[in-house]
Amino acid sequence: MPFSRAAGILLHPTSLPSRGGIGDFGSAAYQFVDFLASARQGLWQVLPLGPIGYGNSPYSSTSAFAGNPLLISLERLAERGWIDRAKLDGLSGDSAPVQYEQVFAQKMPLLFEAARGFVRSAAGDSLRRFDAFRSENAWWLDDFVLFDALRAQRKLESWNRWPRDLAYREPSALEKARTELADDIRIRSALQFAFYEQWRSLRRYCSERSIRIVGDVAIFVNHDSADVWTHRELFRLDENLEPQVVAGVPPDYFSKTGQRWGNPLYHWDVMKGGGYQWWIQRLRWATQNCDYIRLDHFRGFDQFWEIPAGDATAVNGRWVDGPRDDLFLKLREALGGLPFFAEDLGYITPEVNALRDRLQIPGMAVLQFGFGDEGAHIYLPHRSAGKVIYTGTHDNDTVVGWWHSGAAEHERRNAEAYLGRCDDGIHWSFIRGALCSPASLSIVPLQDVLGLGSEARMNTPSLHGGNWRWRFDPAQVRPETAEKLAHLAELSDRLPQSPAKPINENFAA
Repeated sequence: MPFSRAAGILLHPTSLPSRGGIGDFGSAAYQFVDFLASARQGLWQVLPLGPIGYGNSPYSSTSAFAGNPLLISLERLAERGWIDRAKLDGLSGDSAPVQYEQVFAQKMPLLFEAARGFVRSAAGDSLRRFDAFRSENAWWLDDFVLFDALRAQRKLESWNRWPRDLAYREPSALEKARTELADDIRIRSALQFAFYEQWRSLRRYCSERSIRIVGDVAIFVNHDSADVWTHRELFRLDENLEPQVVAGVPPDYFSKTGQRWGNPLYHWDVMKGGGYQWWIQRLRWATQNCDYIRLDHFRGFDQFWEIPAGDATAVNGRWVDGPRDDLFLKLREALGGLPFFAEDLGYITPEVNALRDRLQIPGMAVLQFGFGDEGAHIYLPHRSAGKVIYTGTHDNDTVVGWWHSGAAEHERRNAEAYLGRCDDGIHWSFIRGALCSPASLSIVPLQDVLGLGSEARMNTPSLHGGNWRWRFDPAQVRPETAEKLAHLAELSDRLPQSPAKPINENFAA
């Protein structure tokens, strides 16, 4: 579907300078939205918001539907009476990079204490909203909280190594576990309730300022997830319930040995036989919680890279046909529209482009990729009509970092020839190039707005450890930066339009 011309900023909530060692949906998030509004930005793009699994990656989640509890603001819970504010005095208030082990050790016990207090004392309207949330979301929530409680009980052991009756979800075993873990399940349900109350309150705040949320849906899910445990028939597993084959991509710009993601691959024929109901539920949920959706690895819907599960790298994989139009026609029929755009970077065939064009799903252009050889010119601004253009993504170095240490001499020469030299830094040349392009949406990582170097990089693909840690210092975000962005948004005809659709009123502000 075509998108109205708009501009925005990419910032995952974990990068906010909130208290507690990690960004969350508290006051820092609202201050960032105020910055977006003053900069006349109409979009805030986030990465997937699910509970994180392997490598602390937002693309490695234990659920396609649940929210990451670490994003819950304890301060806002204290305001609502869930926990005594004095209990939060020990939380750090700096904006240092996220130390995940420390955050899990310090913040999660407080979140559980808050949820336990809420479950014990909830009454009146709070209890009504909680009960409504549990009832309306039972279709995913019941399985997730049971999975989460069992996984914690078994010290994060993968579900396929649980006792056979639990791994195979025998009804009597599940009922026994629900009874034994009833208190823990209710507490974990309260955490999901808190997550979605806070997220939808923040979304409403954005909507009132004509800011739309751009979400992100990873094509694959983790093996160790509630989704695979609950719907194992939809995934290609062996007799030990391990993946037979796994997902990834072949060698490319990012990695000479490709990327072995390790996610189990789908039984697309089984999904088709069931009318793609799991996908319909997944993307309906995504569109209820975000305004636009970036479909990660769109290439995989045409053909996906199938890697033998025993291989350590992605080199020996092969391309296998995906569901193509069939899935998206069912999605359009069920959802009434496709507010999606495609992450179509890397090796893209004419067939992938044709699929995207048939579905009228915009693709992406990344300026950092545009200044190499002639084949890279597809990423240049003048070739971006109808696309979503970025200076860089969460997988790229920052523009300043790329310029100083990643770009070849001919790429820097080409960039200056195309964009011109500027006194305010190469990042502003890139930002102006993106904003003034014919692309429908122009999105710039906050790191590039701030002109930060490689120390602010969010993710380096295929690098194990050290990713997803960056947080910004609020002192770096200055009023003059907002004024500059606002001026460019006006000149490039990207000022925010009417407010986004209203948020579900069952959730309190």
